[in-house]
Amino acid sequence: MYIAREASKVSPRFDLVWRKVTVEISVELQLLREKWGLLLAGLIFQYIHGLAARGVHYLHRPGPLLQDLGFMALPELGQDKGYLSESIFSSIFISFVLWTFHPFIYHSKRFYTVLIWRRVLAFLVASQFLRIITFYSTQLPGPNYHCREGSKLATLPPPNSVLEVLLINFPRGVLFGCGDLIFSSHMIFTLVFVRTYHKYGSKRFIKFLAWFMAIIQSLLIIASRKHYSVDVVVAWYTVNLVVFFVDNKLPEMPDRTNGVPLLPLSTKEKEIRLKEEKDSKLKDEFHKLLNGNHGDPTDRRQRAQMNGRHDEDINHALSEATANGT
Repeated sequence: MYIAREASKVSPRFDLVWRKVTVEISVELQLLREKWGLLLAGLIFQYIHGLAARGVHYLHRPGPLLQDLGFMALPELGQDKGYLSESIFSSIFISFVLWTFHPFIYHSKRFYTVLIWRRVLAFLVASQFLRIITFYSTQLPGPNYHCREGSKLATLPPPNSVLEVLLINFPRGVLFGCGDLIFSSHMIFTLVFVRTYHKYGSKRFIKFLAWFMAIIQSLLIIASRKHYSVDVVVAWYTVNLVVFFVDNKLPEMPDRTNGVPLLPLSTKEKEIRLKEEKDSKLKDEFHKLLNGNHGDPTDRRQRAQMNGRHDEDINHALSEATANGT
């Protein structure tokens, strides 16, 4: 009996959550049908970015490490502790992805998942495009342990086929790449995610924690010798500027907490709604004119006063005529 009573309490909650999930899925699918082109283009560019990073590895030539203030200030973590920076990055990445899908379960609906990823991919594509131009302009000797002189992974032999290049040897080719230095790809994702949560997130503590983790991520990238300090520094001001300018060009997302309709209106729907409102206003004004009512309360008040005086004058004249026996 106790188990049955507890199950009866849980069942309505589960039904409520399931109903909310199904409604959100239908809403997001409708948005996806409208915005799928831009989302697909952003995802395709992620592959192009990986292909460009793979291609520059064929051009990489190992050499002595460049003089770097970050290397002087931070001791090298070494190959056995290089996972620390990847662990921080993975936690930021996974946390952000889960947060973008939280409207499917929780009642806080500040944004639409499809629209938030549309903005995120726009920020990533603009930053990665600049990054590709930069690391192809000048190839620096990689500071990571597998990119130094004597390592078999420092240079890649010429590819045997086009397919070998197109497959980019994922994920090994991504983790052990060389030459794609200025500027850091890890910092692009980190800063885009942190800035997006800073604008659309609701927890002040998590915002502070996110920026703190971005700083720790920067230091760990330098300490693990995955990038030079210049790669991290350039990423900090480049990505922030890119996000600022691109965000101003994109249309602002509707805030779902202020009674906004379930779906943002398309351009045609907005035109139809404006036309209907305009027609209703014209009809109201036309009916007011037919009824002799112009809708101005002060004018009605003045005319009522004037009509009152006029009636008083008529009544006074009638009373005088009656007194005179007319």
